[in-house]
Amino acid sequence: MAGIAPKRRVAPAVRGQRFAVVAARFNEPISKKLLDGAVTALADHAVTGLAVEVHWVPGSFELAQAARALARTGRFAGIVCVGAVIKGATPHFEYVCGAAAQGIMRVGLDTGVPVTFGVITALTEEQAWERAGGAVGNRGEEAALAALEMAGWLRTLSGRRGKR
Repeated sequence: MAGIAPKRRVAPAVRGQRFAVVAARFNEPISKKLLDGAVTALADHAVTGLAVEVHWVPGSFELAQAARALARTGRFAGIVCVGAVIKGATPHFEYVCGAAAQGIMRVGLDTGVPVTFGVITALTEEQAWERAGGAVGNRGEEAALAALEMAGWLRTLSGRRGKR
């Protein structure tokens, strides 16, 4: 996706619910900017303090396992995964990016908890910084907004069950 993501509508139903942010330590300076964007977006929607848990893992490959463990606790309305994978000289990049994306998606599908993908997959470090609060936005912020929106949507959907 190129450019800044469109602003999302977040249901007020998520205010006060708990969210987790899982951050990859590999490329930590970039991950920190993504984490800051995610936490700020959550705070902008009244999800602050003890309602936000931050967990660090070694790299983007480990994000899915951490997200799954957190989702299984039943304590979170949504989980935001952030990290940065930057292409090097070997095919390792493709394996890590694909595994991270598939794993994060699977956690959400398997648990029913919204788990969002705020992982930058960039060809250069410059591209990664542009997506960590630079010219093309902050993918951590966008992933947090997506988690808020999906948590609200699911809560609204569950409130409509049985009503026709």
